[in-house]
Amino acid sequence: MSQIDTLPPLRDVIATHELSARKSLGQNFLLDLNLTAKIARQAGDLTGCDVLEIGPGPGGLTRGLLSEGARRVLAIEKDPRCLPALNEIAQAYPDRLQVIEGDALDIDPLVHLSPPIRVAANLPYNVGTELLVRWLTPKDWPPFWDSLTLMFQREVAQRIVAQPGSKAYGRLAILAQWRAEAEIVLSLPPGAFTPPPKVSSAVVHLKALAEPRFPAKAATLSRIVAAGFGQRRKMLRASLKSVAPDIEDRMREAGIKPTDRAEQIPLEGFCALARAVDAA
Repeated sequence: MSQIDTLPPLRDVIATHELSARKSLGQNFLLDLNLTAKIARQAGDLTGCDVLEIGPGPGGLTRGLLSEGARRVLAIEKDPRCLPALNEIAQAYPDRLQVIEGDALDIDPLVHLSPPIRVAANLPYNVGTELLVRWLTPKDWPPFWDSLTLMFQREVAQRIVAQPGSKAYGRLAILAQWRAEAEIVLSLPPGAFTPPPKVSSAVVHLKALAEPRFPAKAATLSRIVAAGFGQRRKMLRASLKSVAPDIEDRMREAGIKPTDRAEQIPLEGFCALARAVDAA
């Protein structure tokens, strides 16, 4: 295996620091540095960009991001066992890597990074979806990030890019596609990881749009989508009755049949319904 830098192979790093992956932290390590560099390249040209990485573990993707030219990387790691390995990377890339021990849900990246900012991460399985929803639903838009390049279980990745009419289509697809371009850019088999997970993985690239695709208030749209897909087997007139007392009138105004189900409604339809509810 070729090396992307002068640091030891990741298997040696893991052995030296006794970094066995912990299921409780959702850890599955990528040890192939050629593969982590390939994932880093999915984030585009990183020169002139700061990068936020969540859950770097022993630092395989971290090394890829730095070797691909990231101006600066902020790596947030919850597992203190990984800090010595990450500090070795920081020494190899002076003034370009900052490592913070803590929970990514509690840390404001804007305190540490300067725009333009991209997010790239092999997200821990146990917090990946929650982090994505946070990044897609900030108080103000555009968000702090220009793009997200994130690894998920393949099932979650498919939900992000799903189209109406499919079983995977739901809340994640609406939130992602309303204000971002979303595509699966890389697939990885279980054997690429140590230890191998029970499922395949995929890398999703999301690029923030300057404006949402269709006008709507974020809070109203989120409420409608959560209610609609929360009871996706029901007709919308039943699943959305808590949204507004005259919801069937609002649905007709938006061009939606009260007997439709959530998975049948395209993004534009949900946005039209959100506007109709707010205009009532």
